[in-house]
Amino acid sequence: MTSTPESSIDRLVLDAVDVALRARPESARVAIALSGGVDSSVLLDAAVRVAGAARCVALHVHHGLSRHADAWLVHCEALAQASGVEFDARRVAVSRAAGHSVEASARDARYRALDEMCAAHGVSTLWLAQHADDQAETVLLQLLRGAGLAGLAAMAPVHLPRGSSESAAAVRVRPLLHLLRAQLERYASERGLHWIDDESNADTRYARNALRHEVTPALAVHFPGFRDALMRTAAHAAAAQRLLEELARIDMEAMSRDADEALVLDDLLSLDDERALNLLRYWMRTLGLLAASSARLNDALRQLREVGASGEGHRLRVDHDGRALRCYRGLVYWEAGDSSEAADETALIDRPVSELVWQGEAVWHLPQWRGTFMFVAATEGDAAAVVPASVLRRATLSARARSGGERMRPGAALATPLVSPLISPSESRSASPSVSRNRTLKNLFQERGIPAWKRDVPLLYVGAELLYVPGLGVNRTALPDRTDPSEPLVGIDWRDDLVLA
Repeated sequence: MTSTPESSIDRLVLDAVDVALRARPESARVAIALSGGVDSSVLLDAAVRVAGAARCVALHVHHGLSRHADAWLVHCEALAQASGVEFDARRVAVSRAAGHSVEASARDARYRALDEMCAAHGVSTLWLAQHADDQAETVLLQLLRGAGLAGLAAMAPVHLPRGSSESAAAVRVRPLLHLLRAQLERYASERGLHWIDDESNADTRYARNALRHEVTPALAVHFPGFRDALMRTAAHAAAAQRLLEELARIDMEAMSRDADEALVLDDLLSLDDERALNLLRYWMRTLGLLAASSARLNDALRQLREVGASGEGHRLRVDHDGRALRCYRGLVYWEAGDSSEAADETALIDRPVSELVWQGEAVWHLPQWRGTFMFVAATEGDAAAVVPASVLRRATLSARARSGGERMRPGAALATPLVSPLISPSESRSASPSVSRNRTLKNLFQERGIPAWKRDVPLLYVGAELLYVPGLGVNRTALPDRTDPSEPLVGIDWRDDLVLA
């Protein structure tokens, strides 16, 4: 059934889109990120009704993560054609490397592709279909992560690109952010829209889906207005964050520096810790660097204060986001590119040793590292990180922080007198430089492209021997030759506390 102009939900959605459109120049075009789901289908339909098809371009990103991805692309193209809207799509490759969130990788790839398509079509504004339920879930996720104000601010109604890394990014606008999912579904039903459902949205292994299907329904029963309350929390956090950024801008303008790319160490250290950390965060954002964890920032400030006291600025090095924080002749700056020095091994965070006497436990949570070791029954073909069960009972298992200089022999987990059963003879020969000798963790992390800020992981020891490193696998030198093929096998895996969608 087609909605009438007097329909309350019809008017609510159209008014929201009209407000967003009036912020644009009269002839400016807008891009709509079209996934094919109900939310983006509603946004496209309303945008065409308010702005006209000629001012809209629908953009779709094909992640290839679902077996239905090709069908979704066909659906979105047909929907755009039926609406009389120009359509474009990009296929992206999503990293599935160990230690990387597939959801985060997909999100990054999606925004890069959307920005590229906006630039190709000469469109500077990208409309996204997130709504009030998405915002509430984001605030809850950030609370569970222990995020600061910037995290609690969640998604901004309007996101302006800033920093060198986002110089080509489009302005991101969320016209429907104050509307509920149920309201959008009602609009879609009244308009007779057809949409697709992503089967991964029902997978409660992901934190956002778990909140959506298991937590927020319970909150709605006991706290019916929780979405509005969380929206207000996000707004308050955003306002407070803007004040912190203004304070940091004032501090930076008052601070002597060289060509806006370096800070004077003495001026930075004249601030108290909270204000100095606020300035460091702001400075990194202006340079287009990814946000660093509180632990890494606190450690960087600690090193800066030590440098200020000792005068040995050349010793400072903190790696982050492909650059390194350095100090030279009283100036603090970010050096471009990676270095041959093991900076991540000289700026490690002290952590207590956690120990576990192996008794067959399947889950070992380490809150110091915000993650969990998983021990599961396995077979040789399951994964590379598979070890005989007897190895785990040989001595006390302990998780330790890196101290620098650790070495391991990477490759297949199970060892035999000749060739691992998980590696063919030809693979063994081709991988011999990596498999046949011990190498430093630093070199292995670099070889596998694991950035420095992801190398702060617990090392699993059995007795005094390094057994397993998240992201690198099992250390073969810690394993005996396997003589009993019937011995039970155990797979080892490291998982972060939350998989953020």
